[in-house]
Amino acid sequence: MFSLKQPKPTFRSYLLPLPQADDHIVSEPRIKKLEPVLLPGEIVVNEVNFVRKCIATDTSQYDLWGKLVCTNFKISFITDDPMPLQKFHYKNLLLGEHDVPLTCIEQIVTVNDTKRKQKVLGPNQKLKFNPTELIIYCKDFRIVRFRFDEAGPESAKKVCLAIAHYSQPTDLQLLFAFEYVGEMYHNPAKKVNRIDPGGGGSSSSSSSASGQQTPLFETYSDWDREIKRTGASEWRVCSVNEGYMISTCLPEYFVVPSSLADQDLKLYSYSFIGRRMPLWSWNHPNGSALVRMANIKDVLQQRRIDQRICNAITRSHPQRSDVYKSDLDKYLPSIQEIQAAHIKLKQLCVNEPFEETEEKWLSSLENTRWLEYIRSFLKHSAELVYMMECKHVSVVLQEEEGRDLSCLSASLIQVMLDPYFRTIVGFQSLIQKEWVMAGYQFLDRCNHLKRSDKESPLFLMFLDCVWQLLEQYPAAFEFSEMYLTILYDSARISLFGTFLFNCPHQRVKESTEFAISKNIQLGDEKGLRFPCVWDWSLQFTSRDRLLFHNPLYIGKSAPCVQNGAVKSFKRSKKNYSSTLRGVPPALKNGIIVEQEFFPRRNSLILKLKPDFLQQTESQSNSMEQYFRDWFAKPVDLHGVILPHLSGTQIKLWKLCYFRWVPEAQINHGGFITAFHKVSLLADEVDMLNRNLRQYKSNSSLQGDCSELDHSRMYFRANGLNDTSGAPDFLSSSFPFSPIGNLCRRSILGTPLSKFLSGAKIWLSTETLANED
Repeated sequence: MFSLKQPKPTFRSYLLPLPQADDHIVSEPRIKKLEPVLLPGEIVVNEVNFVRKCIATDTSQYDLWGKLVCTNFKISFITDDPMPLQKFHYKNLLLGEHDVPLTCIEQIVTVNDTKRKQKVLGPNQKLKFNPTELIIYCKDFRIVRFRFDEAGPESAKKVCLAIAHYSQPTDLQLLFAFEYVGEMYHNPAKKVNRIDPGGGGSSSSSSSASGQQTPLFETYSDWDREIKRTGASEWRVCSVNEGYMISTCLPEYFVVPSSLADQDLKLYSYSFIGRRMPLWSWNHPNGSALVRMANIKDVLQQRRIDQRICNAITRSHPQRSDVYKSDLDKYLPSIQEIQAAHIKLKQLCVNEPFEETEEKWLSSLENTRWLEYIRSFLKHSAELVYMMECKHVSVVLQEEEGRDLSCLSASLIQVMLDPYFRTIVGFQSLIQKEWVMAGYQFLDRCNHLKRSDKESPLFLMFLDCVWQLLEQYPAAFEFSEMYLTILYDSARISLFGTFLFNCPHQRVKESTEFAISKNIQLGDEKGLRFPCVWDWSLQFTSRDRLLFHNPLYIGKSAPCVQNGAVKSFKRSKKNYSSTLRGVPPALKNGIIVEQEFFPRRNSLILKLKPDFLQQTESQSNSMEQYFRDWFAKPVDLHGVILPHLSGTQIKLWKLCYFRWVPEAQINHGGFITAFHKVSLLADEVDMLNRNLRQYKSNSSLQGDCSELDHSRMYFRANGLNDTSGAPDFLSSSFPFSPIGNLCRRSILGTPLSKFLSGAKIWLSTETLANED
């Protein structure tokens, strides 16, 4: 006779503990009126009751009952059931806990158990069987699964077809942003979550998480301020493309050398692909400029025009230095290769069952080539930083159309060189300047309409590269990795005009046509004004936005109390301790490693040579020496930062790619543990500084309680979150919750995060159980 007593467990799980099963499990669906929360312009297309959302595939004990609703903005699962095992959820003001934006859906699979059939649904397709299961594969690596066992078969079929149809629109104007803005223009007094159209059109700036204004570079004045900020005295704002008269894939205003007349620009523009003339991006304090340029298609005029452009850039340099050209198409992975690597990475991260690939996970990760491409972009950008910083030459980034690889390279170079772009407002202005206004094709590359053969996650790769720098120099960045992750998610929400179009002209053209069709009076406005993603108050409360701030960040100046007066001092290099002391030379130098590890003849440095400038051996040695000298010194967090590129330094961005994988979660573990402790310490220091200022100014503490209550940290040393230990809801997926957002099997195996950290690889759970 078998004993009902369970054996004593020998495996120590790092997953969230499972609650004990109740004596009576309610398996009947609840009958209750559940209604979705709708935004202006959002309508319910189809819905079905008595739907079960699956939490795990091996048991239905924790499944949720509710209603599945499809709108023209999202799919929404509405339930009154409490979420099992979940103690915290990072709330979005636009999306519910179980909502998925239609533009975040990648694939829709319907299944019929009895007939053993399954079908991938496309737009305007018929479904010949009644689905018993619906699986939604999302672009953010989520997998959401619903069961229709108790629902009406016809209703289930209709909602599946509705999701397939509305998630794959045939026209840009069918995206929800147009309906929302149209409704707001007709009813300007109607507001939800304080959202109203603005920031994406004629306004020149948008409020950000830090409360400061983010320049949108849609006006002449924004570019002029950037010229003055960088000291680019020999450059001017050009308005030759005003009204998009020259090129439809360029902004109306951009910066060119002062020596180039408007008439010359008009004449030269015909020779460039897409008529994309050279675009100024940034100026080094030493006078070196960073310029982006498309290829010249006119072979007969190529040499003459190229020489004229280079001469103009040279004349804009105080020392009349040479121009260094880098052919990005030749030395960096193509957008097709990046897309292939991303597909392999996604397959690896959402692979099921996990235990079948656990032992070969690291080699599979290497085979995706994702980290290899990350390393290539970081290395190439660092080499161009050397050319501007050390050689004092202007750098021209050249690719076929000048609107893909150059977006990423130009942005990385500026992040490494300019500490302003490592602040929240600066980083947002960088994306607005180098991606949105420079004509990065968000519509096609993000594949919002699900019918583009040009899809490529170049913007995600840029955020990943920035995360690598943030991981290596956490005190140099004002924003946190949670900010980067949420920014990536925001590109999949079809409400903001920021990441919705291929170029500014497309926004004006499409929104003007939509306004005419809907009888919207635009007046002097250039197209409809869409909500701007940089206004984070549209998505998150002021309390939640505190998670965007990096508690380790060291600002440009810090307050100092001396002789009863508050002064500020600038930190010098001596204020920073080097983290490289005692590290082997091969790890110190992430750019040029020792010869036995990376033969110089295979180095990208020797391959990166412009056609018109033959780099000598001494110049190559000078570059290597520059990197060695830089890594041998303490880091100036407000100066140049360079990436470490050895094998152990380039990591996988776990929070972004593994947040929905229960096997990878560690309860009370991961980066959030350090984030929590440092936040408490930073808040305590801020609080002491405020008390000192109050004391030195002879003010009573009751005189200004608002200052004492104010905190820039999410976790506070004194307040509601003041506990002796870490909050119970902290896990390696914080602030995201994988429970209920990814239906994966619960397995007993090595936690993925521990596996990736280089721990011992167990061949079986039995071996793991015998470990101490």
